[in-house]
Amino acid sequence: MPGFQDIIGQDQIKEHLQNAIKLQKVSHAYILHGERASGKEFIATVFSMALNCESKEEKPCLTCHSCKQAMTLNQPDIIRITHEKPASIGVDDIRSQINGDMGIKPYSSPYKIYIIQEAEKMTVQAQNALLKTLEEPPAYGVILLLVNNINSLLPTILSRCVVLDMKPVKDSLVMKYLMEEMQIPDYKAKVCTAFARGNIGKAKALASSDEFDHIREEAVNLLKYVTDMEISDIVFAIKKIQEYKFDISDYLDILAVWYRDVLLFKATNDVNHLIFKEEIQYIRKVADRCTYEGIEVIIQALQKAKNRLQANVNFDLTMELLLVTIKEDGGL
Repeated sequence: MPGFQDIIGQDQIKEHLQNAIKLQKVSHAYILHGERASGKEFIATVFSMALNCESKEEKPCLTCHSCKQAMTLNQPDIIRITHEKPASIGVDDIRSQINGDMGIKPYSSPYKIYIIQEAEKMTVQAQNALLKTLEEPPAYGVILLLVNNINSLLPTILSRCVVLDMKPVKDSLVMKYLMEEMQIPDYKAKVCTAFARGNIGKAKALASSDEFDHIREEAVNLLKYVTDMEISDIVFAIKKIQEYKFDISDYLDILAVWYRDVLLFKATNDVNHLIFKEEIQYIRKVADRCTYEGIEVIIQALQKAKNRLQANVNFDLTMELLLVTIKEDGGL
């Protein structure tokens, strides 16, 4: 049952939104900015329900007619924007679903709320169309833009919205959630928490994924043997990576956690805090062979590869550059 109490680790955002409702100072537009699966949609849902909740007490109450409708995605004044093209949100999507609709008063609620997921997919034309509505919104209109990459939005859009940045959730809170709410054993919860890096949605997905353990094994095997690979082997490995249904940024995170383990072990010679404890034999060899600078170069290269792939740079080229860097600067 979604309520403000179920929002984990985003206290500033939670407080801001609850105060906006309590003081009746609700903005006409909010940007929820954070990485994919970080909980933006959940927060948008809770806020939308609270805005239109009929209770005089705590909102959302989860029991009034509006809340019950919202929980089954049938609240007529909470509108989720859809788009035909998976890669972009076009000007027609914005004109037909927001601009052409907002002039009609709410069906049964104080607010008419529009939720745009992956709002960074809006074309420049779509953003300019939205701008017209943002400049003169009706009092009851609220637009929630959920974005993974805020740099894709026009400055004019940013200046007319309240920007709320999602913060990484503390590992202790993620662990607690996985173990208490999802009944995940502690050793698995620790691994999922490490890979999620403060992203509770990712932690939940990893904890319930059968594929995760297999991908982790494949990634570690690649790291064990990458220094012995020829370019043709690297090309083959890249083709294999592309076959995974797993998100590539999650795959890169596995590689990054491995090298953070290497760095930690090199600095402390302590196995206890490693995520890949069972691979200590290989981690010790890599730590002995690599310089601190070499490990840092690889960790930076992993982040660079992630940024390039998010910017739609060629996959094969990005991964080849990354694996050649790993081959030259680390490994066995």
